[in-house]
Amino acid sequence: MPESETTESNTEVPILSRLRAPVGAVHRKKRKGRGNASGLGTNAGKGQKGQKSQSPGHFSKLGFEGGQTPLHRRLPKVGFHNPFSKRVTALNIRDLARFESGSTVDLEVLAKAGLLKRGFDSVKILGKGELDKALTVRAHSFSTGARSKIEAAGGKAELLSDSKAPAASAEG
Repeated sequence: MPESETTESNTEVPILSRLRAPVGAVHRKKRKGRGNASGLGTNAGKGQKGQKSQSPGHFSKLGFEGGQTPLHRRLPKVGFHNPFSKRVTALNIRDLARFESGSTVDLEVLAKAGLLKRGFDSVKILGKGELDKALTVRAHSFSTGARSKIEAAGGKAELLSDSKAPAASAEG
């Protein structure tokens, strides 16, 4: 076949279907313990005696130290991580002063303003600072001081349900 015909037929076939491993890169699996003629008979390439040649040979498990008590068993166990803990994001009244009077401040608005970060279960408003604008604030909980300052400024403090925070937690 002339060379021009070969290159034309190769260009028609997609390149992914023409990919091959380099020569010598692919080996057959060694079948151990299948007789001395195979080269890996008798002891199957594990040497003669000892723990590493025996079955089941638990020496390879994670943290094994040759029979010595492993480090994870020697160290004292301290602390506790509660998998059911709730992550509460706290905001102060002074953080709400940036919003316009008469507006409704909820989780989405707080997230757009950059006040909420990701990974929270609920938002609590605390009473540090002063508020001179009438705002409708929606959060999961309020401190007594925060609630009184919001209502003293002519606003409302509305409680949200205890369900997981909506998409605002993912945007933050």
